[in-house]
Amino acid sequence: MADATRDDTAAPAGPELPGRDRSTRNAALIATAVALPVTVLVGALAFARLAPEQPVAEPSPSAAAPRTQSTTPVEMAAPALAERPATVCRALLSQLPPALRNLPQRPVTKGAEQNAAYGDPALTVACGGAEPTVADTDDVWLVNKVCWYGREESDATVLTTLDRETAITVRVPRGYEQPLQWVSPISDTIVASVPSNDDTPTGCRPA
Repeated sequence: MADATRDDTAAPAGPELPGRDRSTRNAALIATAVALPVTVLVGALAFARLAPEQPVAEPSPSAAAPRTQSTTPVEMAAPALAERPATVCRALLSQLPPALRNLPQRPVTKGAEQNAAYGDPALTVACGGAEPTVADTDDVWLVNKVCWYGREESDATVLTTLDRETAITVRVPRGYEQPLQWVSPISDTIVASVPSNDDTPTGCRPA
């Protein structure tokens, strides 16, 4: 006959005790609370790595972009010239181009028959000045068949012809790069209108 005596010491089968369930839920909440800041931190680090270290500046206007240029007369001296140089200079000024690259021609305060100016700041052309004294060791440049000598000033490069009957001086402001390129179209006009002399420096003579 089976033993019908009940064993009161055995634990009844069934769901886990409420105390254990709260412990498990609390552990899950703590794990979630820890994981959330870590996720945010990882995301922030990833964004910081992708983002530039410095704010991206707005692109500056291109040097070639058009801008408003002054059209007021440029201050220039106009020393008196002898008859022959005056005639040569008038011929030169009458053939100069109306613009140099993107620099339009501007009026001058004096001597429009011997002076010209372009752009803002003004690149100037003066005809009939004195030819500089140049040593054999000084640098000279042959640009489109015209011999030029240059000297540097605080705000400009000053280029003067050395092989012409009448000297021509071009003053190129410091902001304009590669000064010799600015005298290239002027050299073409000089060849066409100003006779050469017989005293071309050695450095400008063809090899």
